[in-house]
Amino acid sequence: MSEQQPQDWSQLMEQMNEAVADSIERNVEAQTAMMESWTGAFDGSTLSEEEMTEGIEGYRQAYEVWMDTAEEMVERTGDAAEGEDVDAEEFRDLWLQSANESFKEIMSTSAFAAANGELVEILMEAQQEVDDMTQENLAQFGMATRDDVVEVGERLVELERRQHAVEQKLDRIIEELE
Repeated sequence: MSEQQPQDWSQLMEQMNEAVADSIERNVEAQTAMMESWTGAFDGSTLSEEEMTEGIEGYRQAYEVWMDTAEEMVERTGDAAEGEDVDAEEFRDLWLQSANESFKEIMSTSAFAAANGELVEILMEAQQEVDDMTQENLAQFGMATRDDVVEVGERLVELERRQHAVEQKLDRIIEELE
């Protein structure tokens, strides 16, 4: 065995260790972000006990996906240590696939849908408040608001309708006079 082979092996193991450490770090970050997002979605929500139970079950299944992936990572690391050619991208792909699967587990629950619905409702209420404030500010500056423009539009439509009715009456009068 040449002096170069242990050095190559050492470099390979160092790269593998860095890839595994990086993958684990990303996994923890992804799990943390997912849990914070999930918790934030349910914080203050008015979910039923059934929805909450289903949500917790969805998270448990997502966590199981993460743990299965961690086990597979350990196996593949062992394979690499035994000399099998394991591409570092395989580790990344494993984590990406597990992230997709775990997010699917959570997002497919009725609890997530209910919490998401509540969030959309809150955002719509906030948007309405902003719209109302904008309308009030425009009115204070003497500018036409959306309500003003809508009112003018409705009046124009009514005037056109009346004009058309008057034109029809005039046409009938002219026909009778001829």
